[in-house]
Amino acid sequence: MLEAIHYPADLRQLAITDLPTVCTELRQFLLDTVSSAGGHFSSNLGTVELAVALHYVFNTPEDRLVWDVGHQAYPHKILTGRREEMLSIRQKDGLSGFPKRTESPYDTFGVGHSSTSISAALGMALAAQAKGLDSQAIAVIGDGAMTAGMAYEALNHAGDLDANLLVVLNDNEMSISPNVGALHKYLTRLLSGPMYASVRENGKKVLSSSRSLSRLAKLTEEHMKGMVMPSTWFEEMGFHYYGPMDGHDVTEMVSVLQNLKQIKGPRLLHVITQKGKGYEPAENDPCMYHGVSPFDLDKGISTLAKKSTPTYTQVFSEWLCDMAAQDERLMAITPAMCEGSGLVRFAKEYPERYFDVGIAEQHAVTVAAGMACEGLKPVVAIYSTFLQRAYDQLLHDVAIQNLPVVFAIDRAGLVGADGATHSGNYDLSYLRCVPNMVIMAPTDENECRQMLYTAFKQNVPTAVRYPRGKGVGITPNPTMTEYELGKGEVLRKGKRIALLLFGSLLADARLAADELDATLVNMRFVKPLDEALIQTLAQTHELLVTLEDNAVMGGAGSGVNEYLAQAGITIPVLNIGIPDDYIEHALREEQLALCGLDAVSLVQRIREHALKVLPLQELVAIVPKVVA
Repeated sequence: MLEAIHYPADLRQLAITDLPTVCTELRQFLLDTVSSAGGHFSSNLGTVELAVALHYVFNTPEDRLVWDVGHQAYPHKILTGRREEMLSIRQKDGLSGFPKRTESPYDTFGVGHSSTSISAALGMALAAQAKGLDSQAIAVIGDGAMTAGMAYEALNHAGDLDANLLVVLNDNEMSISPNVGALHKYLTRLLSGPMYASVRENGKKVLSSSRSLSRLAKLTEEHMKGMVMPSTWFEEMGFHYYGPMDGHDVTEMVSVLQNLKQIKGPRLLHVITQKGKGYEPAENDPCMYHGVSPFDLDKGISTLAKKSTPTYTQVFSEWLCDMAAQDERLMAITPAMCEGSGLVRFAKEYPERYFDVGIAEQHAVTVAAGMACEGLKPVVAIYSTFLQRAYDQLLHDVAIQNLPVVFAIDRAGLVGADGATHSGNYDLSYLRCVPNMVIMAPTDENECRQMLYTAFKQNVPTAVRYPRGKGVGITPNPTMTEYELGKGEVLRKGKRIALLLFGSLLADARLAADELDATLVNMRFVKPLDEALIQTLAQTHELLVTLEDNAVMGGAGSGVNEYLAQAGITIPVLNIGIPDDYIEHALREEQLALCGLDAVSLVQRIREHALKVLPLQELVAIVPKVVA
């Protein structure tokens, strides 16, 4: 059946009794393709029936379906014309791992960060209302995403309007408990049916003439619903609440959704699903199977420890525990990224000093500021792309008050398969302009450890930004050493060209420097800059080249330009970094090559620039073949 479904219109031609078979085939297709190509796994296995039911009932894409985050949207992609391309997902020139407006008209809103779906869907519902259209707007949001303040801001706004909005709360952290049984199925069908809606609306009209009777009717209704449903909180927010119901019973969901389709105004359907549904290892450990590399379905993902060089995240994890043992003031805060940010061990060893605040980046930063006001030393472990969501708090609550909060910024720079929505390309640019900030960028694993220690020893806001994955293979020194603020180091002495490196591109920078016989400098600090070293390099070289895994505009190289201009130093400068564009999903190595940040590209770009700005006699040693 799945092979005959190219678009939702094909799905709607089937009988409702066929849908369980479609779901079985769709789940097996997911198991086969994601285990082969990699990608988000357990969350998508949990939304198979939900995706089928939504596309079966609603007239997508005219009815706007907005998926929150996108970790759960693979079944949606398969049903909307992209089944044959699923093996290309998250690969260069392949499908995005997230809904993307340029990829399909069924992807009504581009997502990657969580908790945006209700706001976006409400905007679409209001647009339909303004245009006089009778279309639906549906937001699918997970219980995890409901921990973010933005979701509640949207609910608060929507509940005060009569926009045609349906919010589907996909609750996949709870097991399907006994109360999600026949009684609740019956009540959900009843309360979403036309008779109940008619009685409620007509009753309001009849009783509206008497304030006391109207109030009594409302209290009675809420009291009865409170007895048979989990909560009336959403009702208080202005939503008609339905559920909870079994999110893996596709025929039951279709029946309820068909009823809800006839009801106007803001509605919320609460469905219970299971992450990893249909694949036992993922059901038992949904976190491990959240995002996977290709693996053997029969064997599952191996849990055996592999001996290899540590990732930057692991370096941070080790440092955090070591530092906590030395200083009881250390507190660790993360916005729902315990595993990704390397806090699992710390959470076990220091549970009273570990705080996962949920998907609430703004709160994470301000609660850290509050701790710092009271003499504690908070460390905020956060991805670069997610720190963007707490920029005002960083500036207003931390930096203006000059509070000693350490920002351990993971996934800085290009991140590979997660693509543009998750790239950490902008943190140097948006942090450099903040007064009181100290910003460091390590070139290797040991330097990352020492910079984290250096940051912790300061009494001002500090940031250490490091990339995803492994470094150059240097084992961190267990002894922690504080670096002198704003001091770089010369790694290689060369002639004519000085290559100023900020951060993680050390291996390619070394190769380029060797090929060009250039001086290679590890700047270490983006702020404060080592101005004395820059001045010396400018006096002894003919061309300065800055290199960073960050946007060129406003980045570390821009800081060098600003200093040279302020100091009145005239010398050709080439700034190399991530171009002024969004870099699509691919392997990180492919992204680096695309941006001209691999060794071969670096040599070519520097030579080409040298031909433009240096006198001919100075070029012989740099590009002898070209000059000849």
